[in-house]
Amino acid sequence: MTPSTASITPLSRRLFPFLKWWPRVNAATLKADALAGLIGAIVVLPQGVAFATLAGLPPEYGLYCAMVPTVVAALFGSSLHTIAGPTNPVSLMVFAVLSPLATPMTPHYIELALTLALMSGIIMLALGLLGFGSLVNFMSSSVVIGFTAALGVFIFASQLGNFLGIASAPAGFADLVLGTFRRFGDARPWVVLVAAATLAVGALSHRVLPRIPPMLTAMVLGSVMAFVLNQALGVESTGLRTLGPLPGALPPLSTPDVSAATLQSLLPGAIAVALVSLTQALSIAHAIALKSGQRLDNSQEFIAQGLANVAAAFFSGFPTSASANRCGINYDAGARTPMSAIFSALLLVLVLLAVAPLVAYLPIAVVAALLFLVAWNLIDFARIRKILSTSRGESAVLAVTFLATLLLDLEFAIFVGVLVSLVLFLNRTSHPIMRSLVPDPRHTGRKMTEVEDSLVECPQLKILRIEGSIYFGAVGHVERHLDTLREHSPGQKHLLLMSKSINFVDMAGAELLVEEARRRRAGGGQLYFYSLRKPVEELLERGGYMAELGRENVFRGKREAIGGVFTRLDLSICATCRARIFEECASVPGPKETR
Repeated sequence: MTPSTASITPLSRRLFPFLKWWPRVNAATLKADALAGLIGAIVVLPQGVAFATLAGLPPEYGLYCAMVPTVVAALFGSSLHTIAGPTNPVSLMVFAVLSPLATPMTPHYIELALTLALMSGIIMLALGLLGFGSLVNFMSSSVVIGFTAALGVFIFASQLGNFLGIASAPAGFADLVLGTFRRFGDARPWVVLVAAATLAVGALSHRVLPRIPPMLTAMVLGSVMAFVLNQALGVESTGLRTLGPLPGALPPLSTPDVSAATLQSLLPGAIAVALVSLTQALSIAHAIALKSGQRLDNSQEFIAQGLANVAAAFFSGFPTSASANRCGINYDAGARTPMSAIFSALLLVLVLLAVAPLVAYLPIAVVAALLFLVAWNLIDFARIRKILSTSRGESAVLAVTFLATLLLDLEFAIFVGVLVSLVLFLNRTSHPIMRSLVPDPRHTGRKMTEVEDSLVECPQLKILRIEGSIYFGAVGHVERHLDTLREHSPGQKHLLLMSKSINFVDMAGAELLVEEARRRRAGGGQLYFYSLRKPVEELLERGGYMAELGRENVFRGKREAIGGVFTRLDLSICATCRARIFEECASVPGPKETR
């Protein structure tokens, strides 16, 4: 911490987080950030156009999203390297939410996109101000990977018609695929040729021109090829339609529709968009932070993304998030502070002033090919293979999220994935592992180990370790196991719980323990604990459960517990016992000595 940052009050940090990193800015950082910003401005040019098209909006809206919202997110975020702007998952979410309500590209559709940005931004902002930065943790990585992979497949399906030169109306995944293949014979050869060439250039250009963004190379060469074909053969013959000219380089002010009917119809979609946007932004920011060694404030990132989306609503944008490609390129280009994002937005205006007339010649087929590249990069094959080979539960979450994204309304698919994750988590936690333990004579100090064929238990005392929490969801499972122990081993009237692995006990769990203690006492035995965690012990005290369990039955350590319990065993049984697994057993004459 520098002297200049040490004087910043916590309130100032919250209201103006850029004051924390501003003292880092100097001539060297400005030079590095300006270079990174220029690269970012060039990279976002094809991405912005492609993502706006994907969202069902005019291409300039994707570029406007990379201006004011990017500056706002840079000023109010905690990450030094994250850049906000148009992204592929959020763009597709916008299309999925709005296409049933209005026709894409129409003024009403654009107005709804502005309102969706405003609503999702307010939701993100509220979550950040309330300190709910950990909320995004409820979306497991399997949900995110399954969702983004399905988005990639959906992008392929939605752009297949444009790739082939076949006009297709907005529809669900199955209808898109079936409708396109029914009209496969109507494909335009010149459109397919340009799209395929653009795709090949984008996939291979990084090997020949590693310093130039592949999407930029593909966009330029594909557009040149289409221009030449149109000039030689005519647009009617080739079918190579273009986007048309951009209206301007600066984002005009815009007004969302805040009528009650519109807000009500967009609320479920706004919640889903906010959740997807925050998950994407946080995962990308933390991935970059792992490389840079920076610590992030999740709630501040929520605030930054919320304000960026609110800004998008009033500056001709649509819902935004952090871009994986731009953030990674920004960090690799040597960005030092969020000034790189600000430079990127400012330089994008200058780039647009120079190239805006050329965008009119950008063919829709080239945009479709660019989106094919985006879709392929969305599918994380390495992580999918790892999940499928590692965990059945996570594989189920992945599969359900993937199928729900393709078959259900997109705004509800993410909730399905989260719900399945929570159900599986609750299922795991509701079945704590319970292991029977005995002292192992093969180890010094007779370390407790799980019962094996070569190890015998005390005929009067069962030692049990519970690994997990005893809460309302797990009570049934634990109760059945304890009943089974009493039925199968009636001679083991005493039960000693190794409690170090019991993380949490609620009232239902405490009442279960009290009931077990009563049953043990009724059968002539007792329930004991050792290594009880302090939070668990405090709950038992506060609820009055400790009085029923008996403070004298709670021990601090293993040696104290076994020694204390041993004095309460039936010594007549000990005299005939051959197990002799405790050191205390030596104090009682065994079967040989009594003959």
